Amino acid sequence: MKLQADLHTHTIASTHAYSTIMENCQWAAQYGLKAIAMTDHGMAMPDSPHEWHFYNMRVLPRQICGVTVFKGVEANIININGELDIPEWTLKSMEWVVASMHEEAIKPDTVENITNAYLKACENPYIDVIGHCTSNSFMFDYEKCVKAFKEYEKLVEVNESSIINKPGSRENCYELLKLCKKYEVPVVVDSDSHFCQNIGQTPNAIKIIEDIDFPENLIVNYDWEKVKTHIMKKHKNISL
Repeated sequence: MKLQADLHTHTIASTHAYSTIMENCQWAAQYGLKAIAMTDHGMAMPDSPHEWHFYNMRVLPRQICGVTVFKGVEANIININGELDIPEWTLKSMEWVVASMHEEAIKPDTVENITNAYLKACENPYIDVIGHCTSNSFMFDYEKCVKAFKEYEKLVEVNESSIINKPGSRENCYELLKLCKKYEVPVVVDSDSHFCQNIGQTPNAIKIIEDIDFPENLIVNYDWEKVKTHIMKKHKNISL
């Protein structure tokens, strides 16, 4: 199994990342990826780019080094009402929105409150993916939320960086994916790359997927046609 698209990547616009969009695309091309989503951090993170960064992504060509580039953001869920740190007028211009929790943007809370935050976030039509939601810092009712992710057509992310770096994420990922398998909730497998050579490299995530025999047909970014279908369904003006 091989990724066709890496839909969570960072550039030097997020200042704890170390590569440019050109470098990311060069490595994506070298690895044989068809697409990446450029998803730098939303403004609640201390190292985030200015809002203009997201609005001005319209200047980017559709393809760089032969790799399709989707203009996106990793937005922060900032409270238990599921609100994001990105204004609606900016979200409207995004082609791919990952919604995540970071301790810099929302403090760890009770299982009940974090569950409510995810349930409310599901109602946001601009969100494509629930990002790296398996760390111990933000525990929630997995079963209740997985059902909501399915109802509101939110993809669930299997995040390589989180599995490696965030306490509890590897173990929790098994539990979450078993529920996604049970309720047939589609997922994306992403690197969350902060350096260009890590683009599309997800060996730990793939091992978990293989360990539980997760259905390949539910992994959206293993299939370029599924990626295109998902994006063009929401953005009918995009030509791919």
